[in-house]
Amino acid sequence: MPASGPTPGTPRIPRHVAVIMDGNGRWAERRHRPRAIGHRAGARAVNTCIDFCLAHGIGALTLFAFSSENWGRPEDEVGALMKLFLNALDREVEELHRRGVRVRFIGQRDRFGPALVERMRAAEELTGGNTQLALNIAASYGGHWDIAQAARSLAREVAAGRLDPEAIDEALLGERVCLADLPAPDLFIRTGGEQRISNFLLWQLAYSELWFTDALWPELDAATLQRALDDFASRERRYGLTGAQVAGRPEETPE
Repeated sequence: MPASGPTPGTPRIPRHVAVIMDGNGRWAERRHRPRAIGHRAGARAVNTCIDFCLAHGIGALTLFAFSSENWGRPEDEVGALMKLFLNALDREVEELHRRGVRVRFIGQRDRFGPALVERMRAAEELTGGNTQLALNIAASYGGHWDIAQAARSLAREVAAGRLDPEAIDEALLGERVCLADLPAPDLFIRTGGEQRISNFLLWQLAYSELWFTDALWPELDAATLQRALDDFASRERRYGLTGAQVAGRPEETPE
């Protein structure tokens, strides 16, 4: 799936959906259970989201699983999340492969333990040729880091004499951020009631349609996702143009 820039108008089905899976801890706390139980319940919602994308022909899904800031959470919660990642990779990757899902991880992989890094690599290798759905897991990821690593990549080219700094523009930088081979997300979804993007895909979300729901992530169901798609389909995406330009009509001029 090649990268592409903004195109005025709104296709009914987004090509790429990005999701912040918020609310696992609060879901567990409301039930007087440990936060780790909420993360386990959230893993089931991931399957719901993947099923929905496959059923609706959505080509790419990017899930914010663990931010670079999440390393500052209590040690026991981080440990439980790492164990959950390991178990999920052991349990789910073969089925994802069977269904034609390509799995990719974006983020600072070197911060994870060797066992998890090896499972990430193995999952990417096994599923690398699949084309039904590009599933991207943002783990130890931050949007600031993403832009910084893209800038460092270009800086190395300049230092080596292979790139004129005057040639660096938005398009060139955009080729070095994560997910550069995919269309930018058309639709961003955040569960849990918060209305911010929390350092997620800062470059890539520049023209995404944002949709928020109070539902906590473990409560996610197909009906909630369908509401997000219905709302997306009702929007007019202009990318700085006028509504008349998007519709191909002549501009109205004042008398």
